[in-house]
Amino acid sequence: MLSKAIAQLVRSLHQKKYRQQENLFLVEGAKSVQEVLSSAFRVELLLATDAFITDNTALISPQRCRVEIATPDELTRLGTLESNNAAIAVVQMRPNTPPTLPPNQWTLVLDDVRDPGNLGTILRIADWYGIDTILCSATTADVYNPKVISASKGSFTRIQWWYGDLEAILKTARQPIFGAFLDGEDVHQLTFGTAGGLIVLGNEANGIGPSVEKLITHRVTIPRYGLAESLNVSIATAVLLDNLRRGQ
Repeated sequence: MLSKAIAQLVRSLHQKKYRQQENLFLVEGAKSVQEVLSSAFRVELLLATDAFITDNTALISPQRCRVEIATPDELTRLGTLESNNAAIAVVQMRPNTPPTLPPNQWTLVLDDVRDPGNLGTILRIADWYGIDTILCSATTADVYNPKVISASKGSFTRIQWWYGDLEAILKTARQPIFGAFLDGEDVHQLTFGTAGGLIVLGNEANGIGPSVEKLITHRVTIPRYGLAESLNVSIATAVLLDNLRRGQ
């Protein structure tokens, strides 16, 4: 049976203020925990079933983390998933290191994307299309939110992110800055080029904010052929990145 102190710690990490206070976050479920054990993230504590520990000894041993045996019922009660018959990892956060913008790479920029599910899906999409850096406004959803981590399906381990003043960073960019708008050049006709750049997506309801909009060098739109009012921001990300890679 897990101790009261461990249970209290895990439950507290459901909330952002305690994640920030402890500098820790949760990773849940077999696939995501396997991914984080294989990554450069430092796992501080692993709660897992006997079966998961037996099947993943080669991943667990190099981490040298504290391991506690837990039942599926305990994992489900302590975590955020509807059911969990494998593991929960308590993981150390990475430093919020100011980004560099390599001239020949593509970077995603998220301006006030609030929904954790959208952010997690965007991490997964970025990973699929080979984008490994995401810049986030301070008001973008917390990447360490369990819903973000879960929705990313392990892709969070391969993406670098930074939170801060987007306007200040974009002012230093030497690459083209493409922004998604309802009006702009048709993405199907646009040539992104091969020299790298930044692709900016905005808030689910209000789009890109004025302070970032003024720094956009190329306005891009995904043309509408039907009657839907708008596209989900994660779907829009996939469309833009697919057209980016298609052009290359």
